[in-house]
Amino acid sequence: MRRSFVIAVVVAGMGLASGCGDGGGGTSAPTPTAAHAVGVTSPAFTDGGTIPRRYTCDGEDVSPPLAFSGVPADTAALALLMKDPDAPHGTFTHWVAWDIDPHTTALTTGQTPPGATQGRNGFRTSGYGGPCPPKGDKPHRYVFSVYASDRPLDLAADATPDDVRRALSGHTLATGTLTGRYGR
Repeated sequence: MRRSFVIAVVVAGMGLASGCGDGGGGTSAPTPTAAHAVGVTSPAFTDGGTIPRRYTCDGEDVSPPLAFSGVPADTAALALLMKDPDAPHGTFTHWVAWDIDPHTTALTTGQTPPGATQGRNGFRTSGYGGPCPPKGDKPHRYVFSVYASDRPLDLAADATPDDVRRALSGHTLATGTLTGRYGR
């Protein structure tokens, strides 16, 4: 019986430790429960659908219109990351913005998010850089992630996506994604 008790304590302790997060040193933001999801949609494409050429390096290279719903009332700021997890040399960041006004429910085509600081993307420019996968690759996925934070992130303008994720760790109230595809 004593051995069973010790095993139960060890297993319970491991479960608690794994639920405590990474102590802030890692790069992943917490994932809230489905009840705390932000809806992210676009009138330009459906989730999993093709991103129109207009929003890519082959078109006008402007950000697509986006809409947000279900942002918790106690949100102090929103953050936005757009990444290509299919890039040949690892995940590529196309857009990073934080401290977006928490009352923002939509962004129009090419709009800078209200109140936001836009960081450097993988193209080494500030703001949005549209999908531009290598010609001949199968279509890449482009994931727009929106995070509702309980505090402003107040990061330097040269903050990286990893800096943004670290600042969100332990402060994310809700998150949501929209994925589009594009190939050349």
